[in-house]
Amino acid sequence: MYKYLKLIVILFFYFLSFSSEKVIAVEKIKIGLLVPMTGDDKEIGIQIIKSIRIALKDINSKNLEIYPKDTNSNPTKTINAANELKKMGINIVIGPVFYKSLSYLDEIEGMTFVSLTNKTLNLPKSVISSGINATSQINAIKKFTEMNKLNKVIFLTPNLNYESEIKRAIKKSKIKISKLYVYDTEPTKLTAQIEKITNYKIRKQNLSDEIKRVEDSDLPDKERQLEKLKKKYTIGNVNFDTVIISDFEESLKSVITSFLYTDVSPKKKYIISFNQWFDESFLNEKTIQPIYYPSIDKDNLDSFKKKFFDEFNEYPNYLSLLSYDLVGLIYYLTLENSILDADKLFKRKNSFKGKIGVFDVENNQINHRLNFYKINGGKFIKIF
Repeated sequence: MYKYLKLIVILFFYFLSFSSEKVIAVEKIKIGLLVPMTGDDKEIGIQIIKSIRIALKDINSKNLEIYPKDTNSNPTKTINAANELKKMGINIVIGPVFYKSLSYLDEIEGMTFVSLTNKTLNLPKSVISSGINATSQINAIKKFTEMNKLNKVIFLTPNLNYESEIKRAIKKSKIKISKLYVYDTEPTKLTAQIEKITNYKIRKQNLSDEIKRVEDSDLPDKERQLEKLKKKYTIGNVNFDTVIISDFEESLKSVITSFLYTDVSPKKKYIISFNQWFDESFLNEKTIQPIYYPSIDKDNLDSFKKKFFDEFNEYPNYLSLLSYDLVGLIYYLTLENSILDADKLFKRKNSFKGKIGVFDVENNQINHRLNFYKINGGKFIKIF
């Protein structure tokens, strides 16, 4: 009798264990989504929703559910929408999209927000930045400078609202730079600053002095030397081999053009910028090439753009690709931790390979391992 009782107890615990595993396996993964569905940014929000629909289709799990709410890119509407999600029992959210929408999220406890912003300073404690931040970009730049043994590196950043982010990223990445310059984006002031950085006036004067010296000389090849000198713009070198510019689009073009004006050519010095997202307007600007920069994998981006176009007959914005990957990242992390422990999902060290590239997750931070590209000859060329 005792043996039979013992067998029943063993079988009971066996089936109890099996049943528990079954419960965990079918646990619903409910993810909130905070995006602008009205207002000036609604097109961005709608495209993000479409990309998440593709992610759900690709993951193909009945246990994964997404609940979108409108933020209107407004902090007050954002916290109201977040509270609605909390009442639904949702404790992990993709979004908000923009930094300005994060203002009041500190008021909510027990929720984790994976925002698409790339800013990492002064975030509410419940917010994790998932955008391609300055640290991720400088890490890739550091890899490139070390590969090419570049040791006279100067760093230029505009006098805008992300200067502190840049300084923090430089410190975190431990990249070796000779000097950090903060420049004014107003064209006249910018040109004056670049002239100072490149010692342009001294180098220009060096040329004038050398022309006068040769003109006053009795050198046998005087005319040939004068002809050669008059083809130059300056004489003398600059004290750097690499310029890193944390700027974008037309403003970046202005900075590089200012270097050209001071006779510092991208063909002789490395010009490295931040992620330009394969902006095709740079391809025709051949006088300012080559330009080097970190970015996501272009092949993956092109593949996703095709998939998105085939599904919706339009091309996605870049935040769509990031949001697509975040669904996969959260789903992957919940395979190791319960969705109920959302605050633990991003604390443990993990790596996840998505369309955008590799995410490194640890201590509630997300960094990206980026590729590196060169714009030259009107083409995007992958370096690593």
